[in-house]
Amino acid sequence: MVIKMKIYDELKRRGLIAQVTDEDEIRELVDNGRAVFYIGFDPTADSLHVGHFMALCLMKRLQMAGNKPIALLGGGTGMIGDPSGKTDMRKMLTKEDIDHNIACFKKQMSRFIDFSEGKALMVNNADWLLGLNYVELLRDIGPHFSVNRMLAAECYKQRMERGLTFLEFNYMIMQSYDFYMLYQKYGCNMQFGGDDQWSNMLGGTELIRRKLGKDAYAMTVTLLLNSEGKKMGKTEKGAVWLDAEKTSPFEFFQYWRNVADADVIKCLKMLTFLPIEEIEQMESWEGAQLNQAKEILAFELTKLVHGEQEAQKALDAAKKLFISGGVSENMPTTTLTEEQLTDGKISLLDALVLTGLCPSKRDARTNISGGGVSVNGEKITDENFMIEIGEYAVIKKGKKSYHKLCR
Repeated sequence: MVIKMKIYDELKRRGLIAQVTDEDEIRELVDNGRAVFYIGFDPTADSLHVGHFMALCLMKRLQMAGNKPIALLGGGTGMIGDPSGKTDMRKMLTKEDIDHNIACFKKQMSRFIDFSEGKALMVNNADWLLGLNYVELLRDIGPHFSVNRMLAAECYKQRMERGLTFLEFNYMIMQSYDFYMLYQKYGCNMQFGGDDQWSNMLGGTELIRRKLGKDAYAMTVTLLLNSEGKKMGKTEKGAVWLDAEKTSPFEFFQYWRNVADADVIKCLKMLTFLPIEEIEQMESWEGAQLNQAKEILAFELTKLVHGEQEAQKALDAAKKLFISGGVSENMPTTTLTEEQLTDGKISLLDALVLTGLCPSKRDARTNISGGGVSVNGEKITDENFMIEIGEYAVIKKGKKSYHKLCR
């Protein structure tokens, strides 16, 4: 008789849990579907990205086990900006920008989380943060926070040398207050976040217990995955977005197809919904088999974000490009204007930067001189090379990055 693994043990086996406040209580809650948990998303852009994707996968996994997710949209905290992991202050967003970004987030989250019939909640912390009276907040919440302890938190320490504004200093209090309000309004008994959020989350747990008594039921879990996710999803072209208009399904597929050998099994465990036993069998794979594992990873994640049809199209396009060397309609494409052309031509340097294959002309020169760039199958080492655009031209950088130019 095969005994089905409990969800908490599966999370650990997949490498998702970094540290917790009370493992026995948390295990009991999630294994029995009694966790009402939240993860926060500050709307700093008009699309979710790969870092958010990792949190969404966790929410989906826990919901499938019977637990209730709360997606907390930071309409209030987004007006301050989280200093965690940042060397400079975030760009200040207008309320209109934040409201627009929240609308985009809501649409994307619904692809992952089932919000029907109260199975999950989507709430906005602007509902309670924007109406706060400053003096009342200071008197009510301020006494429960030690400035000395706050300054010792990692999220603040790394900013002290370059300058931490008083605005950002309040972020921990705001995030802690979120947990306090979610606990009272929705019975939220658990919070998740990256290990760079540990101090902020402990602040929320402590606030609940100080305000409501030591028996108040609130747990904190941090995820190794989220903090690692902030390192992922960055390419020479910028972030890897979940919006198909910002990162096409083919580009999304290629991002995961090109992960480092050392990361592919870890990504399969943390992000896909393939059986963990099946993934563990891949741990011994090498060479061509490891490339197959990357293809499986890319297909599964593209299917999750963009649907199976788009995933299959991306897979077919990738095979046509990298096996037969052909041109695919799903290849990333830039249509040039006549103003960008000179007698029907564009310089290779300009094209590499324009398509995002290289972040700068300096980087483009390095790749060209190093023999890493070809045009229409011909290696180009002349940085002054002009690309003649007929029906189209295909630039290749390295072994796996292609881009088609049209007019």
